[in-house]
Amino acid sequence: MSDVTIIGAGVAGLWAARSCLARGLHPRVIDRVGPPGPHGCSWWAGGMLAPECESATAEPPIVTHGRQAIGLWSDVTHVIKQGTLALAPERDRGELDRFAARTEGNTACDAAAIAALEPELAGQHRRGVFFAAEAHLDPRQALTDLIRTLADAGVEVETGAVEPKDLSGPVLDCRGLAAQGDVPGLRGVRGEMVVLHSDEIHLSRPIRLLHPRHPLYVVPRANGIFMLGATQIESAARGPMTARSALELLSAAYALDRRFAEAEVVEMGADLRPAFADNVPRVLRRGRVLHLNGLFRHGYLMSPALAEQAAEVLATGHMGDLVHED
Repeated sequence: MSDVTIIGAGVAGLWAARSCLARGLHPRVIDRVGPPGPHGCSWWAGGMLAPECESATAEPPIVTHGRQAIGLWSDVTHVIKQGTLALAPERDRGELDRFAARTEGNTACDAAAIAALEPELAGQHRRGVFFAAEAHLDPRQALTDLIRTLADAGVEVETGAVEPKDLSGPVLDCRGLAAQGDVPGLRGVRGEMVVLHSDEIHLSRPIRLLHPRHPLYVVPRANGIFMLGATQIESAARGPMTARSALELLSAAYALDRRFAEAEVVEMGADLRPAFADNVPRVLRRGRVLHLNGLFRHGYLMSPALAEQAAEVLATGHMGDLVHED
């Protein structure tokens, strides 16, 4: 017997199930395709826990709640706490200055400091900005670890296509864009990624390459794997990555380190992330249904805080600052 039904087994739905269990609520988790995989945008994430970098453009709640993510995720999966390094081509050094001015918790780096942080980038970049308090994780491993912790508590992800109206009792809707019919104001923001393999390149932390038109982040993973991603593309178009997008990502990676030209392309992917007009995720309360949605590009950064607030509403009725009555 379940106390709440959670629809959607992406990062938000799985975190919500974990948070419910922590409050003594037994959740039932249902997803139209089943456990996480390439069908969900959580699969295509970068896994950066970077609230200070996000403060350049994000609203204050993203930064405030995002700062909790490293500690919360550390109880679930392996979190690499090596910070974030932001760089820019010399011709675009104005982008670096503007980024540093809009963010907090950063330290300016000269060529020697960059070489100390990332020895293999020595001599390739003259100026950077370092965010020591940030971290990253492997999203797919994190999803696997969440699934395992739920299974240990007797919660399995069921496969089935349901909507809140089909269910009785409390419901937590974590379907992302699939909930557009029930959550007005959602839009799709396209995210794209390329996965490369190289035994020649070694990076310790995510690198953000600032560019006025083609910003890029590179996230190192185990065994010579690197994830390249575009920070944000305002498009609701689904479908495979285009040749133009792939060329832009690979060209930006080449500008970061020319050895990426010899890397093997392992995978390419794209998906749509749900977002509200202000890009701030929230929990909408409508009677017995809570809609946790609008995670934008902050899925791994904000899911823990949103899940905690949603579970608190279900357990005690307390409305946190990310919970809105609709």
